[in-house]
Amino acid sequence: MANSSLALLSLLLLLLPLSLLLFLYLIVRPRPVRVPISNRHVFITGGSSGIGLALALQAAAEGAKVSILARNAGKLEEAKQTIRRATGCGVASFSADVRDYDAMKRAVEEAGAIDVLVCNHGVYASKELENQEVEDVKVMIDVNLIGTFHLIKAALPGMISRPANRGPGSIAIMSSQAGQVGIYGYTAYSASKFGLRGMAEALQQEVIAHNIHVSLIFPPHTDTPALAQEIKRRPQITSKIAVSSGAFIKAEEVAKKSLNGIKCGSFSVACNLEGFFLSIAAAGFSPQTSFLMAFVEACLAGFLRIAALCFQCNWYTIIQKWHACRTK
Repeated sequence: MANSSLALLSLLLLLLPLSLLLFLYLIVRPRPVRVPISNRHVFITGGSSGIGLALALQAAAEGAKVSILARNAGKLEEAKQTIRRATGCGVASFSADVRDYDAMKRAVEEAGAIDVLVCNHGVYASKELENQEVEDVKVMIDVNLIGTFHLIKAALPGMISRPANRGPGSIAIMSSQAGQVGIYGYTAYSASKFGLRGMAEALQQEVIAHNIHVSLIFPPHTDTPALAQEIKRRPQITSKIAVSSGAFIKAEEVAKKSLNGIKCGSFSVACNLEGFFLSIAAAGFSPQTSFLMAFVEACLAGFLRIAALCFQCNWYTIIQKWHACRTK
């Protein structure tokens, strides 16, 4: 009798996860897809340096026709030469400001039909809102959020009208781990990056009928010249809290993870182990194309919520001690 009960319990323990896997297989949307890169037009903003340049290099190395856009014409020319030397491929470049919608329309029209659009541009300055100039806040919102609206709106007509035999299209949006969790000193920056998530989730529903797949990429602190300058200026509390996000990673690693996520049609793209767990903890109503990842999310969500509360406890303790020391 005891052996029969044990066997029945073992069967139930096996059937429950299998039933959940089957259920998730039936309901996950959008369906899995492969987005090719070779012989397709990849348009990358912020492509003159950092993650954008690393993405352009990797896409060109995989046989893509690459276009890059940035404001600084001199840096764009340097980037073109770097890509040509590394891959032997020519690259089209466009000098424009994403805050200028008409300039975005001209650039994408001149570039031609886009298969993969990578919205990689962005600016940031970490400072307590109390001490931050209103103009600095507006610049971050205008570049990071409004600029992304400008670019996608300008490119959408051409992407939607692509022939069906061109295969799936992709719109990749570079957010940040500060777009998944708010951090001291990133009030304005997080606002701009959190906004991208809402935009991406709604946009995916609007463009899926046109076989266009949205990827939202969440890089951590990335080892770039811009970060080195930002670290010198940001509040000390921000640096103490940032330690919990793990070590800085190279732009090339972010580019590799990003491109792999785009090719898999993944909606949420994490770039390191901490980011993987953060993406699960912050999954919410985000779409999920992989039923296996949906299973992992369902199983780990409760545990990661507890972990998140532990991190929050640590951060608020750091803040409390910092202010206690300052008032002595």
